[in-house]
Amino acid sequence: MKLKRSLAGVATVITALGVTACAGGAAPVESGNASGDAITFRSWSPIEQTTRQMIDAFEAENEGAKIDATIFNYPEYLVDLQSRASSNTMPDVLGLQPGALTQQYRENLMPLQDCAAETWGDDWQSKFYPIGIEQARMGNPEGDDNFYSLPILTQTVNLWANSEIFDAAGLSVPKTWDELVQTTKDLSGGDAAPFLLPAKDSWLRNVVFLQIANNVSPGTVYEAEDGTTDWTDPAIVKAFEYWGKLFSDGIAQDGAIGLDAYPSAVNQFEAGNAAMIPLGAWWIQQSDPTKSDIPPLSEGMAGYEPFLFPTIPGGAAESQFVGGIDVSLGISKNTANPELACKVLTDFIAGSAAQKLVNTMNDVPAVTGLAPEKFTSEKQEQIWNLFVDEWLPQVKWSRYFESPKLDQAVADALAAIATGDATPQEAAESVQAVQDTL
Repeated sequence: MKLKRSLAGVATVITALGVTACAGGAAPVESGNASGDAITFRSWSPIEQTTRQMIDAFEAENEGAKIDATIFNYPEYLVDLQSRASSNTMPDVLGLQPGALTQQYRENLMPLQDCAAETWGDDWQSKFYPIGIEQARMGNPEGDDNFYSLPILTQTVNLWANSEIFDAAGLSVPKTWDELVQTTKDLSGGDAAPFLLPAKDSWLRNVVFLQIANNVSPGTVYEAEDGTTDWTDPAIVKAFEYWGKLFSDGIAQDGAIGLDAYPSAVNQFEAGNAAMIPLGAWWIQQSDPTKSDIPPLSEGMAGYEPFLFPTIPGGAAESQFVGGIDVSLGISKNTANPELACKVLTDFIAGSAAQKLVNTMNDVPAVTGLAPEKFTSEKQEQIWNLFVDEWLPQVKWSRYFESPKLDQAVADALAAIATGDATPQEAAESVQAVQDTL
């Protein structure tokens, strides 16, 4: 996901000679595929500075190899990728997400299991966190066991608290819905928004909904997705209802449907203007020890505490873990240099480039055994270990839908509830209508 990666409305082009910012979009390239010892890489993540470090590490170990990389804002990347697919100029290596995005371009992608086996051996799948392997083939047609993308980063989706605000108010993070309602009331009237919900973004609406839905009835939403139950199942209607309660019960701020996550909401949160926000494990990247001029709250994660979405009355007794792959990588089936593309992909996932990536805490790695070489505070290390050792191994429920059409249908239904244009029942029926066409 991520809209969250690039905060400026520009794309950044990284060449072997240096870094160039291009307002309004990426610099043009003559062809999607490089040739010889050059590889093109297009993605929205990792962020430009991190990608530069990864490229330097790879090129230092692979004499003569060059990576021409362009890092976009997420919406711009989707437009560029669609255009390249239409013109048969796909990049050699490209950023993807499991399910809808990978399936949209499956016909343009090379199966990766041979690349993985040649690099890591026949037991290569054991290198990855299980949820990454499970999600990598989401949405494949029946009988198609190919891996068209492999994860480079994984994550949980969860809530974050401003621990300074909570400590000053003498409050603990809410664990139940009733506690969330009360905490929001207790924090009202101050300078900071109690619960900042950037509901403008479809990806954010969907990941919040999936946390609610799994807390209401674990796994039922995926049964609706695969057609074994209906979207009008009472448990799913209840999940839509509790999404609506974020607005009708005054938990979310006024105008939430018009607020984007990046850059607007995260800038407000990092400035101390909100007590809670729904994001995910990737927020630890704000404390990247390789950066300078880190805001005080983000320095060593001093001002933050991650917590799970509160339980829902009548639902699961414990908050459920939702997440999986953050970013995955694929290779164009038309690449002119599949061997070098494979080398780039596997090094970005688990080699020297991957170590540079993990050092920036861009998100949780997809493979086990990688950790930052440096922590700047005990709290930062504790939060990292919480994600890696405790939360990620327990992730059972996906933050993605498999179908692009269904993904959009749910996002649209959630927006309609937020604006009062649909009831939870009507929203569920609208998604079921799309499900019936699949």
